[in-house]
Amino acid sequence: MQGLLAPAAHASNTADSAAPATSPALIADGGNPNGQAGNDLYLDVILNGASSGLAHFSLRDGQLWASQATLRQLGFALPPGMSDPLRLSSLPGSMVAYDASGQTVKINVPLRLLRLSTTVLNTPTASAKKPSASPGALLNYEVYGTQGEHGTGSLSAFTELRVFGPAGVFSSTSLSQATRGEGSSSSTDKTVRLDTSFSTSFPDSLLTLRFGDTLTGAQTWTRSTRIGGIQLGTDFALQPYLITAPLPAFIGSATLPSQVDLYVNGLRQYSGKVPTGPFQLNTIPNISGAGNAQIVLTDALGRATTLNFSLYDTHQLLQQGLSQWSTDIGYVRENYGLASFDYGRDPAASGNWRYGVSDHFTAELHGEATAGLTEAGAGGVWLLGDSGGVLSGSLAQSEHQGQSGSQYSAGYSWRNNRFNFSVDETRTRGDYLDVASLYGAPPPSVSAQAVVGYSTRHLGEFGVSYLDLRYPKQDPSRYATVYWFKSIGHAMSLSLSANQNLDNATDRSLFAGFNVVLDDTTTVSTGLQRDGSSTGLSLDASKSAPSAGGWGWRVDLRQGGDQNGGQGEVDYLGRYGMLDAGVSSIAGQNYGYAGATGSLVLMGGDVFASRRIDDAFAVVSTDGIAGVPVKLQNNPIGTTDSHGMLLVEPLNSYQNNEVSIDPMQLPQDVRIDRVRTIATPTDRAGILVKFGITPVQAGVLTLVDTNGKPLALGSQVRVHGQRSGDPALVGFDGHAYLETLQKHTVLDVLTPDGECHVAFDYRKVGKTIPHIGPLRCLAETFR
Repeated sequence: MQGLLAPAAHASNTADSAAPATSPALIADGGNPNGQAGNDLYLDVILNGASSGLAHFSLRDGQLWASQATLRQLGFALPPGMSDPLRLSSLPGSMVAYDASGQTVKINVPLRLLRLSTTVLNTPTASAKKPSASPGALLNYEVYGTQGEHGTGSLSAFTELRVFGPAGVFSSTSLSQATRGEGSSSSTDKTVRLDTSFSTSFPDSLLTLRFGDTLTGAQTWTRSTRIGGIQLGTDFALQPYLITAPLPAFIGSATLPSQVDLYVNGLRQYSGKVPTGPFQLNTIPNISGAGNAQIVLTDALGRATTLNFSLYDTHQLLQQGLSQWSTDIGYVRENYGLASFDYGRDPAASGNWRYGVSDHFTAELHGEATAGLTEAGAGGVWLLGDSGGVLSGSLAQSEHQGQSGSQYSAGYSWRNNRFNFSVDETRTRGDYLDVASLYGAPPPSVSAQAVVGYSTRHLGEFGVSYLDLRYPKQDPSRYATVYWFKSIGHAMSLSLSANQNLDNATDRSLFAGFNVVLDDTTTVSTGLQRDGSSTGLSLDASKSAPSAGGWGWRVDLRQGGDQNGGQGEVDYLGRYGMLDAGVSSIAGQNYGYAGATGSLVLMGGDVFASRRIDDAFAVVSTDGIAGVPVKLQNNPIGTTDSHGMLLVEPLNSYQNNEVSIDPMQLPQDVRIDRVRTIATPTDRAGILVKFGITPVQAGVLTLVDTNGKPLALGSQVRVHGQRSGDPALVGFDGHAYLETLQKHTVLDVLTPDGECHVAFDYRKVGKTIPHIGPLRCLAETFR
């Protein structure tokens, strides 16, 4: 009978036959809950497949009875009007199996009769280790020069000086240009400072504080302004494993403990187990837009149930309760790229805030002010239902020297794996201005666009778009575009597009293109373009330099219109940067050019040349040991130089980057704490990575007694005077390995026959661990 699951109508007969009056599972009657003749039982309860502990029952006339108090303690939600006590078989839809020999009872009932807590399942997410940075400096450079006809030429250089450490990052960029015309008087030389700033971050609080040149924060319906000042705000990049978008919640219930598998658009996204009762699965669907999800529940009996859901995943929303904000104050930067220190006279301030009111609505606020101008607005992003698309809107108002204006925007988007549709529009009324307007162009009076696209299974992708852009006192720009794209196998593609100016019938362009991918780095493409009354043909072939390093090239030929000619270029990507050189002869302009990009790093007491470094990096130290292979994320990245150092890039800031070394290339006489470690650098900084490599004076000793026989197995050996740590043990043939030998070494040896001592001079020859001995262990004490 053990393990049998039966309907309640038959369970009592089974239990009655399995448990005669002499069964050890029965206890003499007394204390039964109904006060009638019966037998009290204390049984191990398995309720809907889950163990619920011991509970008190009564067996009467072959039927199991229980009090309402007992059942409520087990988690039952009993309907009103039921007797107390009640017969288990009288519970509607119940199945009861009583095993007298095992003193257990298995009860299966519908979930409506149980009061169980909801099990919440979350997709496992990684967590970053505490980030750090080591002191250092870096210089990124990009140099580009041209040489044309009649002695004309130019030379430009972009540089970024970066100093970093535990306190933060200081960065300053500049642009230098020198041009030479045909006459000696037409030469110019100029250097302009671009941006200078210092930033420090607080990852636990998701905050970054920046001093210096920066762009103010903005919403999708506002504009950023370049200022010199102070910025403080939320930075989600400080915790890259944090999920900021709402997670779809898939809710169901399991009558028995079950395996749960989640499929989104036919691809499995999650697999796990749930106990009996309701559950909620929160996970990140690998889609953007609308999709279909299925949860497959497979219970302990192998029965499968499928639950279907519709969902819409968007990254425009914040999770409920999550906020994002920034505040800026400073002076607006003017003539950026032309003057080094040109700032406005009046201070300006701005602030932004986004808050996840619910998983379906995120509220947005924005405000900015300067002398004589204030502007503020509010907006929001709504997810319509579970799969109705995303609706957005905003309204802003400005006041400037007694003149007021407003701006409003509205948008809607919906997409799935085949169809996409989006429309949004922003309009201004009156004299709407923002801070940027006082130093440059005003915001557009109308900015509208609409896109409709559809992807077929065999005919390719089709789409139509519309753009309307209008600035005050300027002619409108309205364009309509139709396109088609079709992949042919994995290596070829065709594309067609037509663009029409809706305000000028003669402004029309047509394009047809064909693209072939020959291998991972080589591509050939050709295009035919009709622009007004001009027709042009282009042919482009290129091979990109492999990321591991090597040569690349590009050839571009053009015919038609005023673009006759061609261009040829060759590139080399090496460990220390990238070089490129080429010639161009297009539209009568003939010149040659060359460029170089890379970086220089000062860190860990050494100088390194490298490719351009835009994010974080590491310097690996093997404590002076050269030629040690290093891996990043288990991929070979290089070997340490003659100083035992290697610069490893790029690393992802605030993320877990695994760095490892090959211990087989280390000398024998070193001790190493670890062969792999996790490097988590801060933003745009370097981190010094060490593996705890310590040189040791080691030796394999052969110890013998006064008769020349090996010392007893297991004898304990210590260097004289050293009491800390475990002693070395004598192995077979009297061998013992020690790492703390000295130039003149005295050993104390404890054998089963007593203590003896050894004295010898340590001398190492070559890089291998010396074998020393045989050494006699004598009773006298050496000094």
